[in-house]
Amino acid sequence: MILTLLTDYGLDDEFVGVCHGVIRRIAPEVAIVDITHGVARHDVREGALTLRASLPYMPPGVHVAVVDPQVGTERRAVAVRCAEDDRVLVGPDNGLLALAWERLGGAVEAVDVSRSPHRLEPLSATFHGRDVFAPVGAALASGEPFAGAGDPLDPAELTALELPQSRREGDALVAHALVIDGYGNVGLNVGHDDAMAAGIRLGDRVDVNGHEALVVQTFADVPAGELLLYEDAWRSLALAVNRGDAAELLGLRPDDEVRLAAR
Repeated sequence: MILTLLTDYGLDDEFVGVCHGVIRRIAPEVAIVDITHGVARHDVREGALTLRASLPYMPPGVHVAVVDPQVGTERRAVAVRCAEDDRVLVGPDNGLLALAWERLGGAVEAVDVSRSPHRLEPLSATFHGRDVFAPVGAALASGEPFAGAGDPLDPAELTALELPQSRREGDALVAHALVIDGYGNVGLNVGHDDAMAAGIRLGDRVDVNGHEALVVQTFADVPAGELLLYEDAWRSLALAVNRGDAAELLGLRPDDEVRLAAR
């Protein structure tokens, strides 16, 4: 069995190592894969997008995610069983897990693990990654029954995550910057089918907020320093500058509108 971890803890403190230690004490046989601990602090949506993109490439197992700005409040801690491969998601019920269970066929069973018999005692008010999510995930990965991890919860009560939707305005497609990676590449909320429906094709020149971009397959298809529009590894449209920073060039931040119009 595999257990994956995704958090906004970073690597400068002991938090990730402590979570590893908790998992190892409970389930020493379980393989741990760190997806990332570099989610921007408190950015639930970035964490949700990263989790959704990553899990199809992970073996089936238990997937623990912690981006939890409401830790210590009345927000629920949950475990969710997905339709695809019986994968289990564990984390705060704040929308962080929602895009992943949607990608994995939907949530078919859920439990509230806030008072799980697997949690550590005494319970910290501020480190549920250590005291709730890691031990619950480890117990489930080691074969403990899903239903015994917490109190039954109707999957319909789980917190969803709403993403902005692209729209057509005349001849233009108005998208949004969903995520900006460490290279300054800008992921847009335009999937493959929507791009095709909007008539965006390889070789087209597209006006992007007043800048010209060429629609290509990869970065080196344009000279260094030039803007490009491409389909990223997750089959969504994205903007990049070959050996540069598209977000800086266009002055974009997450949620900003991006207007795409054929030239």
